[in-house]
Amino acid sequence: MELYQFYIIYLIIISTITFLTYFIDKLKAISNAWRVPEKTLILLSVIGGAFGGLIATYALRHKTKRWHFTVINVTAILLHCFVTVVIATNF
Repeated sequence: MELYQFYIIYLIIISTITFLTYFIDKLKAISNAWRVPEKTLILLSVIGGAFGGLIATYALRHKTKRWHFTVINVTAILLHCFVTVVIATNF
């Protein structure tokens, strides 16, 4: 298996974790419970979970009023796509 394939699997796993974290935060927001810190959601997006974060933002209608979540997720998606292409073409 190629390195870029491992990287894509990593992105899928971290995106799933990120989506679930957004989902948990949405449930906690509805029930007025303790929330997941925004720093955690942003960190998960930056380290590879941006696909899951962006999907969760719009599918769950969560954090849609916070424009910086969309900007961070889209920027991170572009970054991770670039990294995937670099890994796939150089290794």
